[in-house]
Amino acid sequence: MEFFNLPVRTRVGKVVPKNAFDQSTNTKQKKIFADYIRRITWTHKLSPDTINLNSQDIEEIQVFKVELKIKSNILKILEIINKSIPYHIVFWVEFEDHAYISASMKHPHPTNNNISVIDWTFNSAWFKKNENKINLTLKGSLDSVFKDLCVKITGKPELGRKSMAAILQNQEEIKSLKGEIRRIKSAITKSSQFNEKVELNLKLKKLEHQMKIIE
Repeated sequence: MEFFNLPVRTRVGKVVPKNAFDQSTNTKQKKIFADYIRRITWTHKLSPDTINLNSQDIEEIQVFKVELKIKSNILKILEIINKSIPYHIVFWVEFEDHAYISASMKHPHPTNNNISVIDWTFNSAWFKKNENKINLTLKGSLDSVFKDLCVKITGKPELGRKSMAAILQNQEEIKSLKGEIRRIKSAITKSSQFNEKVELNLKLKKLEHQMKIIE
């Protein structure tokens, strides 16, 4: 299945051995690789010489297909792979007839050239493979291709007008607010004092209002 309908000249089709990441994994993580992952395939390479687009900060975009034995988001495993490879990666993760897409903004580690630092990871929800609506639009530069994909994953097309730095800040703010909302809700449930509950509910309404503004 050509899940992103990419040009033939971008195809790689190389199976990546799971033990290729042994140096980056502990015993528990190696077991997850073995128990959860059926196959990892480097399917496509997007670069100036394969799609004739310029690059700025992003030199290449690699597309990996990860076939699972067990339906799971395996986010920690994707992070290990991402840190081990210097280029930006788009993961197509599939189990039977369902899939999800994951992509991370990252930058080189300041003192270790062998690993990357993950800035933020964009993950789609699971969807039926034949109903995928998230595609790679090969326009502009490699940077704009990757940014466009990340915006599509968020489901908020209005973010396309913002810089990548502003998008990452937006996602961080949402994550922080969601965490604070969960904390306040938990405190309300645990509280037995009326006045405290009132105060916490006021804080909750304020946070929920902030969430509506930035989401």
